Amino acid sequence: MQGLVRILLALAAIAAPAMVQAAPRLPMSDIEQASPEMPRILPMRERAEMVDRILAERLDTVIPAIMREQGIDLWLLMSREYFEEPVLATMLDAENMHARRRTILILYDPGEGKPVERLTVSRYGLADLFGSAWDPARQPDQWQAVAEIIAARDPQKIAINTSDITAFGDGMTLSQYQAMIAALPETYRQRIVSGEKLSIRWLESRTPLELEIYPGIVRIAHALIARAFSREVITPGQTTAADVQWWYRETLAGLGLEAWFHPSIGIQRQGVIGMLDGDTVIQPGDLLWTDFGLTYLRLNTDTQHLAYVLKPGETSAPAGLVQGLQGTNRVQDILLASFRAGASGNDILAAARKQALAEGLDPSIYSHPIGFYGHGAGTAIGFWDNQNGDPRGEYLVLAGTTWSIELTTYAAVPEWDGQRVDFRSEEDAYFDGETVRFLDGRQTELTLIPSD
Repeated sequence: MQGLVRILLALAAIAAPAMVQAAPRLPMSDIEQASPEMPRILPMRERAEMVDRILAERLDTVIPAIMREQGIDLWLLMSREYFEEPVLATMLDAENMHARRRTILILYDPGEGKPVERLTVSRYGLADLFGSAWDPARQPDQWQAVAEIIAARDPQKIAINTSDITAFGDGMTLSQYQAMIAALPETYRQRIVSGEKLSIRWLESRTPLELEIYPGIVRIAHALIARAFSREVITPGQTTAADVQWWYRETLAGLGLEAWFHPSIGIQRQGVIGMLDGDTVIQPGDLLWTDFGLTYLRLNTDTQHLAYVLKPGETSAPAGLVQGLQGTNRVQDILLASFRAGASGNDILAAARKQALAEGLDPSIYSHPIGFYGHGAGTAIGFWDNQNGDPRGEYLVLAGTTWSIELTTYAAVPEWDGQRVDFRSEEDAYFDGETVRFLDGRQTELTLIPSD
């Protein structure tokens, strides 16, 4: 699969420099800034241009690579208005926010190294990314038009998105499947296969342009978390956990950005078991946790950080809390070292847990792919409620993919009378097939919030 990464890099090399000038460009870094500056947020027109440039690169490079990798001649995708399937939704250009009526896309590989043909069998076009291939005046039946296109090309394998395993590859509805089958000659019905792996490969594969802008997108999330965990937002003794959650939402709205889930704020407090949240007022001595994710330029972030609210007169957090975060950082190191291209998520989970437990740590690992979707397409590396492997973790970890390195460790804190504390962390990263690199660093020190 590393050959696919090399192909994508080579095919995009010519176009990439001119296409990323307006995007937030930052190099990947293993070191996270404590109070980073907010990158420039593009106005809507520039965002649309960037989305379309990235989409054009993906269609030119990812599609031929994955279709040939999977041995598929023709891939048929279908969505109805306001009911977009997960793959087709990412192939719409920036001005087409939804499928129109019924949107059908056909990707056909003629072989012999020729370009993949991209067609839309739809009443409305899709910019210049897919060629219009339906004239309703000549052939009023849309599915019959599809059948004629297929017959003219005579593909040996026709992929449609059906899957019991992943929603990302299960976009073909029963009614549309029945209508398609009714129009297709029997010869081509026998050639239909699942597009499950194509769907995952399309969604999980990152291109050079995306990797140019992804660190800057994560930097936006880090900058907002730094503000949320500061006296700008939190006044100990007054501000509630819910106040901070809604500060995130209001701030994102003001920037023209979206949260892909409602932000979380949790409070761990000496003498109190578990997390406090909601209308609980933040107090000096609290350990705060946040889980925050935003969507920008169609890519998602997913980040968890910790902060300590200093008591009056304190200048640092208790040593036990500092050591707890260090334990979590150590498990991160172990997990990253366990990544192997071609290994399953379950294999990586087992290797990382074995090493962490041998070192006396108490980990829970539940990392996942990220990209077009926050909980993205690809394999799972553990679940918070299942640390023993899962059918959803049998898919292989492949090069050229992005990840949320999400996990926690538990540790008894002496300064809190031995109370068991949960030290959660989540940072976004890229796996090139050899190493995992954080997109914009990771938290290695507790954020400190003064109380006076």
